[in-house]
Amino acid sequence: MGSGAARFTMTDDGVAPGLWLIGLGPGDLDHITERARRVAIGCSKRYLEGYTAVLPPAEEGRLESVVGAWERLMRDGVESPESMLEEARVDAVALLVVGDPMQATTHIDLEERCAEEGIGFHVIPGLTATALAVSLSGLQSYRFGRQVTIPFSDGNYLPTSPFEMICRNMEAGMHTLALLDLDPTGMGLEQPRPMTPGEAIDHLVRMNERSEVFNESVEEWNGLLLSDLGTEEERVVSGSMHTLSQIEGGHIHALIIAAEFSGMESEAFERRRVSEDTTE
Repeated sequence: MGSGAARFTMTDDGVAPGLWLIGLGPGDLDHITERARRVAIGCSKRYLEGYTAVLPPAEEGRLESVVGAWERLMRDGVESPESMLEEARVDAVALLVVGDPMQATTHIDLEERCAEEGIGFHVIPGLTATALAVSLSGLQSYRFGRQVTIPFSDGNYLPTSPFEMICRNMEAGMHTLALLDLDPTGMGLEQPRPMTPGEAIDHLVRMNERSEVFNESVEEWNGLLLSDLGTEEERVVSGSMHTLSQIEGGHIHALIIAAEFSGMESEAFERRRVSEDTTE
């Protein structure tokens, strides 16, 4: 059984049978590697994993011209993949993943399933929005602590653990990259509706109110808003959490909550600072 970043050579018989997890990059399909494109084209069937990350609508419209015909696969089809794995026993099946495969536990579980059932499993890496976020922020990569996700609330339930991790990172002098949730339902069955910056920062304020590590200055924290990374609409701006919460537009967002700056980080932050009256 193959596993990991497999060696690939196109032959007259196409791509070897098995499940191929193929990274598409973070947004613009021009970021897909030539190797990933060739493997995807060579597969007998292609599924686009549609709930842990999403392509911008225009790029989704281009996808067939880049890799060939595809079908969308939502959470139930990925977490209960019996049909897809049966196909992968005899054919090369591509699961196309926005960004880089194996970033989600769901994808790691697929490797385990393939190992148990003797099905070939291969990974073609892709560029990640998380790598782009750190690079474009102007902050030092070694000064980032543990990454978090800011989730949508479920009724009155709102976990405080992401906020507490941000506070622990700050106490250690580490910045935090916070990914924003994509699915208000938490079910992964419908096309995602990404969280807005205003919603994310409102959730941080609410987490703070419920947390045991209450911090009265959450809206005054310094941070960066990173929107639509890897696309022509890419935007990276800095400011207070309050200022960033007022910014509108864009589709997929992430936040960086900054700790104290060191070296040239302060200058980089100021170069990206958004005007206080900028809301669009």
